[in-house]
Amino acid sequence: MTVTQRIQDIGESPTMAVDARAKALKAQGAPIIGFGAGEPDFPTPANIVAAAANAITDPASHRYTPAAGLPELRAAIAARATADGHSVDASNVVVTAGGKHALFNTFMTLIEPGDEVLVPAPYWVSYPEQIQLCGGITVALPTTVADDFLVTVDQLEQARTPRTKALVFVSPSNPTGAVYSPEQTAQIGQWAATHNIWIITDEIYSRLVYGTATWASMPALVPDIAPMTVVVDGVSKTYSMTGWRLGWSIAPAEITQGMSTLQSHTTSNVANVSQLAALEALTGPQDAADEMRTAFDRRRKLAVEHLRAIDGVEVAEPKGAFYVFPSFEGHLGRTIAGREITSSMDLAALLLEEANVAIVPGEAFGAPGYARLSYALGDDDLIEGVSRIRDLLTG
Repeated sequence: MTVTQRIQDIGESPTMAVDARAKALKAQGAPIIGFGAGEPDFPTPANIVAAAANAITDPASHRYTPAAGLPELRAAIAARATADGHSVDASNVVVTAGGKHALFNTFMTLIEPGDEVLVPAPYWVSYPEQIQLCGGITVALPTTVADDFLVTVDQLEQARTPRTKALVFVSPSNPTGAVYSPEQTAQIGQWAATHNIWIITDEIYSRLVYGTATWASMPALVPDIAPMTVVVDGVSKTYSMTGWRLGWSIAPAEITQGMSTLQSHTTSNVANVSQLAALEALTGPQDAADEMRTAFDRRRKLAVEHLRAIDGVEVAEPKGAFYVFPSFEGHLGRTIAGREITSSMDLAALLLEEANVAIVPGEAFGAPGYARLSYALGDDDLIEGVSRIRDLLTG
């Protein structure tokens, strides 16, 4: 048997691979500190777990439910979007097995072979692979630490062609933590509306914004783009529910119907226990989520402070999510621990082998010379991990 060409043409998720390697080494007794995983280190809040436990005993949870999701959960998702200023109906919502699944449904429903999709870089690792699976073409728009990893309307306009179908807009960003101001978001939305370009806006980190940064949903700011916008979100990051696999899309009626039809032939409905847990997450007390956000903010500052203390490392302060994306270009071309380091991939391998520290190299995100470090881990581990990086680079 031969694996199809479409599967041969995509790669394994680098972030998942790094996390799996780090966990395997840790299980063998290595003192690994992992900055690779994009998931909170907190347990899921107790009220959400209790709701799931109750759902397990309800026979209604043991049966198929609508492919697009439980009506009460779709209504709660629509209500939250409406509270954000994006007025939608429950019929515009499809509940999915995580945000990644919602993105896949979106690309499969929107993108035809040959369509170009604008993707600011650094980008999350799965965007280009999913676009390619649909026959689309990723047009990466590079940004750097010098411009705070924010793409401009001028860049977008220079990249636009007659084949441009959509823009993937991400704020706060994975992997950089960059957050577009409401003014910048509105400018990009107006540009897209002027040129009839679809917006796929990934809002999975929208509740994790810090300091003076302000987040706003693009369709709320630019009503003209709402009929050509798909919002992707989920409970994974805000409520520490990565393993529950619960996300959603919000889209115009025709697109929502298409995604629901696709899902009816692939996964059917998401596990009902996860759906009822998500319902509690959205409608129940928000205290635990607020406490986690406060902890991430503290760790964000620690990560920036300690990384900036390393000579040759340049760091933009992240304003959202739970990642920092430093440039290690000042150390490329050096010989460290007897090995020549020519790329951030080389550096990541060296750090894992010599310092027992796992990071994700920037090549995975379309940004050679950089690396992603998640600060969704304990304060002591964070400081110890960055100290190990410093000792290896400067020792």
